[in-house]
Amino acid sequence: MSNPLNMKAVGSYRYLPLSDPESLVDLHIEKPVPTGRDLLVKVKAVSVNPADLDIRKNNNYEAESPKILGWDASGIVEQVGPECQLFKPGDEVFYAGSVTRPGANSEFHLVDERIAGNKPKSLDFAQAAALPLTSLTAWEGLFDRLGLSHNAEENESILIIGAAGGVGSIATQLAKLAGLTVIGTASRPESVQWAKDHGADFTINHNSPFAPQLKEIGFESVDYVFCLNDTVQHFANMAEVITPQGKICSIVPVAKASQAGSLDMDLLFYKSVTFVWELMFTRAMFQTKDMIKQHDILNRLAELIDNGKLKTTLAERLEPINAANLRLAHEKMETGRSIGKIVLENF
Repeated sequence: MSNPLNMKAVGSYRYLPLSDPESLVDLHIEKPVPTGRDLLVKVKAVSVNPADLDIRKNNNYEAESPKILGWDASGIVEQVGPECQLFKPGDEVFYAGSVTRPGANSEFHLVDERIAGNKPKSLDFAQAAALPLTSLTAWEGLFDRLGLSHNAEENESILIIGAAGGVGSIATQLAKLAGLTVIGTASRPESVQWAKDHGADFTINHNSPFAPQLKEIGFESVDYVFCLNDTVQHFANMAEVITPQGKICSIVPVAKASQAGSLDMDLLFYKSVTFVWELMFTRAMFQTKDMIKQHDILNRLAELIDNGKLKTTLAERLEPINAANLRLAHEKMETGRSIGKIVLENF
């Protein structure tokens, strides 16, 4: 007989290659109890992100308690903390959570209500779970960091590096909704097609110099650049094609560069270019005063989806949520060639 105070989960005790069955293991752990503004969510679906891979690889010591990954989830509110104001039991939610807390690869999960949104009514749980982390990153990168208006000035352009990935697929759609001309980078026929299917007006190959390719399609420069892949590798290209007084935002820290190096910020000096970083976890990690903005963004995204203006980037479903399927999803992500999002559903 199962213990009602326990729950299924998937976690790791130390970093191991995915070929090792101990790299991610099935667990039974204690079911958490909500306090403060926490929601206890019965998890219905989770998706996999580069954050899962990074955190699993950084778990390089043998720990007594397992590390639970998973920063994209959808589910049903089971119970609320005493200070909750936004949700009640039975509400369907979607969210990315916080890297300072256990992830959502568990039957039940605690999340602060200020960073959760109402699940889009038109999507099932798997389709919804594909969205939170990438959508929040795209929204914050475009509107909070780059300062885009929701109604762009005429003829403004944006170059999205990595347009076929999870964030790129959402950023492309949001930038088009804002009225920008979107140039996405993609290097394979299937990723080029994915980028165009999600709204890219043009595509160029990020493995070749940017400027000549942009000139071929009629652009001397671009007003904005959103870098979603290897900041160091692409920095000189970005600096060359950004318009004077333009803005660049990246989500990839220098430490994750494919080759050792640093950013020559002087390349931006004469053009007075703004360079900003975006990390979706910042608000939750530092409990910022505007933390509740993520609740508002997720609700706005849900409205756009339910109104048919934005579509999920779910590309593949796996079932059930268990260690074997999560290892498979991580393997697919580690190739760096995955398109869209991989989602696992149902324990």
